[in-house]
This record gives sequence, C-alpha cells and structure tokens, in this order.
Amino acid sequence: MADTIFAVSSGMGRSAVAVIRISGSQAGPLCRSLIGTLPAPRHAHLAALRDPQTQDILDRGLVLWFPGPRSFTGEDSLELQIHGGRASIAAVLRVLGAHPFCRSAEPGEFTKRAFTNGKMDLVAVEGLADLIDAQTELQRRQAINQTDGALARQVDRLRESLIEIMALVEASIDFADEGEAPAFQPAELTTLLQNMRARLMQALASYRRAEIVREGFTVLLSGPPNAGKSSLLNHIAGREAAIVSDVPGTTRDLLEVTIDLDGLPVVLIDSAGIHEAADMVEQIGIERARTRAEHADLVLWLSDRAETDVSLVRERDEGQSIRIRTKSDLTGRTADPLDIAISTRTGEGIDALLALVRERLFAVENFAETAVVTSERQFAALSDAVVGIDRALVRVAGQPEVLAEELRAVAVSLGRVSGRIGVEDLLDSIFARFCFGK
Repeated sequence: MADTIFAVSSGMGRSAVAVIRISGSQAGPLCRSLIGTLPAPRHAHLAALRDPQTQDILDRGLVLWFPGPRSFTGEDSLELQIHGGRASIAAVLRVLGAHPFCRSAEPGEFTKRAFTNGKMDLVAVEGLADLIDAQTELQRRQAINQTDGALARQVDRLRESLIEIMALVEASIDFADEGEAPAFQPAELTTLLQNMRARLMQALASYRRAEIVREGFTVLLSGPPNAGKSSLLNHIAGREAAIVSDVPGTTRDLLEVTIDLDGLPVVLIDSAGIHEAADMVEQIGIERARTRAEHADLVLWLSDRAETDVSLVRERDEGQSIRIRTKSDLTGRTADPLDIAISTRTGEGIDALLALVRERLFAVENFAETAVVTSERQFAALSDAVVGIDRALVRVAGQPEVLAEELRAVAVSLGRVSGRIGVEDLLDSIFARFCFGK
C-alpha cells in the first residue's frame, strides 16, 4: 500500500459533476501541488486546480481533504469534484498519473484498503457491493442492512458467548491439578451450545430469502403457438422485447425480460409454443421451454382456445402455475378450467394477473423481514459453525481437550464471516465485483 491510488468514482462520460478520489500518503502533497494549500479537514473548498508543471488551470471545483485515519480508506484521502466534461477529467487524471508515486486504482481497491485498515468488515464490504448493484427496493434494503452490520452484530454476540464457554473449558484443563479449578456443568454447556445452534439455524434460514431478493424469481410464459405469450411479455415490459407475429413458431428460443414487482426482480421468460413441430430448430426451442419449466418458480400457461388441453400444463404443486385465457376481447368469457382471462389489446385482466403472480410468488417467503445471511460465503461459514457445534455437543461429556479443539474450530468458522480469519484467498474475487473508484 505504498502507492497512492486515484480513480474517477462517478463514472466516465459527460456529466455535470465528476468525482475523483485519491487515497494514500501522497494525497496531501498532491493537494498542495494542485491548489497550493491544504483545506480544512472535511470542509468543501472551492479552488482552481492547476498543472504543477505549467501552472495552467485544469478546472475549477470543490476539494475535500480527509486526513487518515478518519477517512473511508483509513488513509489520507482527497476528493476532487470537478466539471464532468471528458477533457476536464482527462486533464486532471493526466496530472495525477504523472506523479511518481501515484497510479490508477484497481476495481474495488479503495474498499479493499478500507477493509485492510479495519474501517469495514467483510460482511459490510459485501453489503456495499450489493448496494452498488441494487436495482429494486428490497435489494437496496437488504444491502443497507448488511452495510449497517446486522449479521456482523449477531456473529459478534455469538463469538462472545463462545469465548466465554471456551474460557471455562480451557480453565478446567489448565487448572485441572489445582483444587480451585473452575468447573463447567455439561448440562448447562449443552444448553448454551444448543441455543447458539438454534440462532445460527435461524440466520441460515434467511439465505433463501436473500437469494430471491438478489437473483429474483423466474416466471415462464408457456402455451401453444400464437397464444399471446410474446404480446403479454411486451405488455408487461412496456416495450417491444419480443417479435409478435401471426405465424406459428415465431419464438424459437428463450427470451428474458426482468421487471420490478413490488421490490423484487422477476425474470419473465418467453418460450416457444408447445406443440408437435416438424422443424428441427423449433423442436429445440420447445425442448428448452419444457426444461426451463422444470426449474421456474412459476409457469404461466396461456391459451386462446375455447377449449384447452390442460394435460399440456406440467404437473406442478398447487400455486406453481397459473392458467390464463388470452385474447378475451375476441373470445369473450368462457366457462373453462383456466384461472384468469386477459387481453393485451385492451389491458383487461393484466393488473389482476400481476396481483395473482405476486400472491403466488410472495407466498414463498416473508419479504417484510430483511434477510441476515446474504452471500454463499457467509452461508458456508455459518454452516461450518453449525457442524462444529454438533461435533462439540457430542464431546461435552468427554475429554475437555477434545471439546476445546471443537470449540476453537467453531470460533474460526464464525471469524471467517466477518473476515477476521482465513479469507485471504477470497479477497480478490470479492473486490473484483466493485467498479473503479470504489
């Protein structure tokens, strides 16, 4: 970390304001070379930025100085808010790059330095990455919950309880030959470990909810050719995402569109019409549609026929499929076994259909509760802790030395959640998710 790093954190391209971040030991000298002084810490200072070699004005903007360790990275940091023209940005970056101890930052390097300097734990880092990627309200709330330390606080409390247990066990070993050795009660220790296990299992149970919030549900539009699948996809998406034609077999491959349904991402998948096709390419599209239906969270079966072969609807648990009568403006209402009638031409039934989709999907989880475990890495570490507690419970009445070793393994697993222990091999992959300047 001897190098001082810099990057445009507001994104490249034309904009009203561009933000350039600088972090490292040379941030202060760079500031003096650009504006001739060092502003008061954490106060915006309007100044002309000059080329140190020619004294030509590069731009005028706000300069903010954050001396370490009271900065985002924990190092001396500088933030330049200049005009967002490409030429202005390029001129300032050219001057920064000419400094012998400065270089462009790698993706996520500012956040990596914040983690290394103890300004953030790994859970907060992952939450920050999710916050940058958040596109729906529930994704935003979930990410904020992580950056605020919801999981970290739970794990820290568990580690504190575990350390107290470990102290009793270790003391019984170290002072076994002395009459005043503190003793632990196996029954009491068993209760404490079981309570800890239950809290971990409760946290682990939230991972499925977090996965849905992050990745979204998949909803497959299926049915015979010309049933109105592509028209429904376009109507919901609000744009011509799929080609609509009266020619059977127009859709030959899967087409995906993501929508925001009350804060949750929902991936709508248009598929080839289900029928006996002679064309080889169309057969492949139909087979892909059938395969995708096996893994979809919900299948919308569309039909515009007065009668429908409901046997074509894949057998699913109740609530995992909705049968829809399409083109109701042409066919009218008929007494058939389908769930709802819609018309993409008039909009009839579309709102009711979306409400039904929401009801079926949201019944899977209680999304009013914010998930605690949000990444596969966190899930694996806490799962290892549960396995370790199970092994410790078997050893409670046995040799205390063996029990102490099992408890230490649990502590290591809990430490991996926040990044205190054994995560070096994961850091590069985690920080690679970030954009430049973060």
